[in-house]
Amino acid sequence: MHSLLPAVVALLFLCYGAYVLQSRGMSRISLTFFLLCVTTFCWQSTWAVLFQLRDQDEAMSLARLGYLLILFLPTTLYHFIAELTAQHGERRWVALSYAVAGLLGVLLLASDWVIAGLYPYFFGYYPKAGPLHPLHLLQTVLVVGRGLWLLYRRQKQAVSTEKTRLRYCLVSLLIYFFASVDYLCNYGLAFYPPGVLFVATSLGLIAQAMVRHNLLADPLEVAATIAHEMRTPLATIRIQSRILARCLPDLLAGYESAVRHGHIPATLPAAQLQYLYRLNQHIEAEIRRSNFIVDMMLASARAGTLNPTDFADHSVKKCVDEALASYPFESAMRDKVSVRGANDFTFFGSDVLLVYVLYNLFKNALHAIKVAGRGEVEIMLADRRLFVTDTGSGIPDDVLPHVFEPFYTTGGTGMGLAFCQKVITAFGGKIDCESQAGSYTRFSLSFPQRIHYPAS
Repeated sequence: MHSLLPAVVALLFLCYGAYVLQSRGMSRISLTFFLLCVTTFCWQSTWAVLFQLRDQDEAMSLARLGYLLILFLPTTLYHFIAELTAQHGERRWVALSYAVAGLLGVLLLASDWVIAGLYPYFFGYYPKAGPLHPLHLLQTVLVVGRGLWLLYRRQKQAVSTEKTRLRYCLVSLLIYFFASVDYLCNYGLAFYPPGVLFVATSLGLIAQAMVRHNLLADPLEVAATIAHEMRTPLATIRIQSRILARCLPDLLAGYESAVRHGHIPATLPAAQLQYLYRLNQHIEAEIRRSNFIVDMMLASARAGTLNPTDFADHSVKKCVDEALASYPFESAMRDKVSVRGANDFTFFGSDVLLVYVLYNLFKNALHAIKVAGRGEVEIMLADRRLFVTDTGSGIPDDVLPHVFEPFYTTGGTGMGLAFCQKVITAFGGKIDCESQAGSYTRFSLSFPQRIHYPAS
């Protein structure tokens, strides 16, 4: 009877992990989620069998085997969160945590320092904590606490849809963490381990997040799909705008003629009339800006699957000229942008993606100028480096260390600078940012000498 609940939960986790892996495909996030599910399955299924055993030697062997996998459980949870929040800098700490768990696993199998026997409880045998067991508890607190902090910080920074998904995940993993109450049984407290209930509840919430909010979806892939779907309505608006451009001048001329001859009162102010005459230009400008955003999102998505074999040599100066010629500047903002330095050089990469990188940097610089109400943008080429500097609002000190993190945003989508870093890194280069709040911001793009990639 006591084995039924952990057996059911173990089976549910294994089936759901396999379903996610099959339906979402192979990715770092889906694989780490599957690993979390498999580890949980091993934990719960081992206990389901352990509670049925009556031979102490058999129970001890099974307890060691089950606890060997439990030692890795907190790290798999931390690993999943690190991948879900795209915190690639955490990977070295994840690897260290796996190494610590592996060391404890060796000690578990070779000695009684981690598990020092069994408690014969009313529901069956349960492992007894050894002298090094508190080290496992400390590791659990550190890595799970770090993981939950990453998840909390990410959902605070995320945009609305992503925020909802991550809140579901945060709550579910907090509930999962409460399963650690089972550790009390390792120290002699005789009660049926309630952790399985927390685990089952956590799985239900994660399933809800995946079904209703597409938890493991790649945000760039989703954004690219939405952007692609915007092409058709934008094209329709452009067609209607051109029809309006042909008909509206005649209608307005008829209105003005009727007013001059006293047939109707002059209900439209002169300023509105002039605006209506230019209405098609305004609509066309908005369509260009919208298509520009669509292109940016599609380029961001493509950056996730860069193929160096498609790279070629390109002129940086030509990319700068192309970006300035095609960027949808508002009003007189183009006059605030200047180019210095004639030290053109070639880079090995994609000219299209570098243009989109420059678009992002222009957008940020012009926004900073607009916020500050003053300033200029300077583009400079020198010594295989490209500088984009604005004398606008600057970046606060607490924000500056995070500007290249995916989904970190103070108002946009949070993907622009992460996209820039991904592209420049793929070129073998480096992008840096320095800034002083209220004064300036400078992005420096460094390009290496030609890199030769092996043929695939």
